[in-house]
Formats: sequence, C-alpha cells, structure tokens
Amino acid sequence: MKKIKKAYYYIFYKIYKSIIYTSEMVGGEFWTDFKAGIALLALELLFLGSFLNYYSIIINEKLDISITSPIILIPLIILFVINYFSFIHTDMWKEYNKQFDKLPEEKNRKGTIVVWIIAIFILINFFGSAYYLQKYILKMY
Repeated sequence: MKKIKKAYYYIFYKIYKSIIYTSEMVGGEFWTDFKAGIALLALELLFLGSFLNYYSIIINEKLDISITSPIILIPLIILFVINYFSFIHTDMWKEYNKQFDKLPEEKNRKGTIVVWIIAIFILINFFGSAYYLQKYILKMY
C-alpha cells in the first residue's frame, strides 16, 4: 500500500513540476498545486471513463450515465475523498515533493518518462474505449 501511495504522489509531483516548467515559460506560476490536482483528476476521470466504456461493452448494455447513478457516483466520491485527503486536507504532498526533488537526475528522468507513458496510455485507452463503445452501440441499433 505504501508503494502505491508513493507512486500516486510521484505522479502528482511530475505533473506539478511540468506545470511549474510550462508556467515559467508563459509568465509565471500561480495555483500550481490546484492545476496539478485538476490534471491528476482529469487522468483519473479518463481512466474511470475507460472502465465504464469497457464495462458497458461487456455487459452488453448502454449505461445510464447520470451523476446520480451509483456506478458513477460511488467512484466519484471515492476519487474526491482520496484527492481531498492526499492534497487538500494535508500538505503531505509537499513533503513527498521534497523527497522526490532529492532523487538523482537520472532516476527522475526515467520517472518522467514512466509518468508520461502512463498519461498517454490513459488518454489513448479512453479514446480507444469510446471508439469501440461507439462502434458496439451502432451494431446494437
């Protein structure tokens, strides 16, 4: 469990550092932790969306995608609670960021590549699952 938590904070750290880097290029950084949290939440929601798309195909039924649906509401609440206690309620992420800043340059470079591969995989997976769901639904009707 500790390794999963550390990996989660590392993904946030790399997103945070990327936002700092790009913010400096366009005029300064502000609300970097908020923007990194939103970017991480977007990746989580895309991952959840992929799961729901595949689930819909597997059960052979179009899902009711409304915010009050339990299949949507429960994971959203879980994501909110995890993100709240990880990044808003405490500043533990700052301690992890300090630890990750101390990593050797080579290890951090490899970590950046891994995080970008994960993010790209999530994006491709979401759009691929949406494409297959669309094709599947068109076959049904």
